[in-house]
Amino acid sequence: MHLKALAAFLLPIACASPGHAADGAVAKAQNYRDKNFDYFVSGDPAKPRAAHTEFGLALMGGGGKLDSAFRFIATRAGGGHIVILRAVSDDSYDPTDGSYGESFMKEWGPVTAAETITFHNRQAASDPRVVAALKNADGIFLAGGDQSNYIRYWKGTPVQAALNAHVAANRPIGGSSAGLAILGHYSYGALDGGSMESKVALANPFDQGVTLEDDFLHYRHLEDVITDTHFSQRHRLGRLIAFLARLNSPSSARAASSVFGIGVDEKTTLLIGADGLGRLAEGSAGSAWIVLPRQPASNLATGTPLSMADIRIIQLGPAGSLDLKTRSVSTPAAETTISIKDGKLAAESIAAKILTRDKPLPGED
Repeated sequence: MHLKALAAFLLPIACASPGHAADGAVAKAQNYRDKNFDYFVSGDPAKPRAAHTEFGLALMGGGGKLDSAFRFIATRAGGGHIVILRAVSDDSYDPTDGSYGESFMKEWGPVTAAETITFHNRQAASDPRVVAALKNADGIFLAGGDQSNYIRYWKGTPVQAALNAHVAANRPIGGSSAGLAILGHYSYGALDGGSMESKVALANPFDQGVTLEDDFLHYRHLEDVITDTHFSQRHRLGRLIAFLARLNSPSSARAASSVFGIGVDEKTTLLIGADGLGRLAEGSAGSAWIVLPRQPASNLATGTPLSMADIRIIQLGPAGSLDLKTRSVSTPAAETTISIKDGKLAAESIAAKILTRDKPLPGED
């Protein structure tokens, strides 16, 4: 995509025990429903874990499954144990199935076992069965839903510790939609129960709905990254710029412009290896977007529209790669530099359209 097409993109912005029994005997794993979580299993979690795993991050934009991205997780998990994590907001949730687990077994594997754990509350994050499953995982996938549940249920619990230890041990993890939203060191938490719109965030970067998290997941190559999802389809460039303005504020403890953004389109996945190079998964329908602020906002105050100059935007397509260490993109599909003035694109010809967007889907970010 060239600059003309890039401009078109810019216009719309505005459980039976899943493991071993207490006496050491192997327990037969089967589907299970607990007041705190639901458990589905495919395969045999009692079998030995993978002999070898590899580091890998799968940043999935949401809006549909991409087979190659899930195969990336299964392969780097050494064909071993996969754990899928989901969350719901209350106990009235009626679980349907463990479809992700079945797909890992039948389509994306082979894998030894695939366990799905659906959290109903924070108590589940301290359940020994949940913690054991995570510690035995060779690969982890975080499903879509509502990222505020993930933060509320997992932060400060054994699940948070297990997720960070998992990746530190060179095992793969992927997240789609809400699962992607929390993969960066910095994240938009949606803790007010809504989904922030670009026009609202640009008009007031300190709106009560701009809830940013900076101490949750800590993964190599994403130390200075905030991610965003459904990027082009829900016109989220504006809100990502507002998030970056907040995170790179001169009043913060970080160096100016140290945090940058990665937005991923629907049915698109950015795969990151141990070398820190990110490439789109085969079959990706869209792009990944690298948003690099090069100076702090000139106007960043509560109740005041954002003004921020010199924001570099790079479109990563199938022919390119992103070096997370240098923040450089080889063979970019397109790139440009924009400025925001008083909450709008500085270019007057498209300023009237920058804040228009579709209404977000309820219950999913």
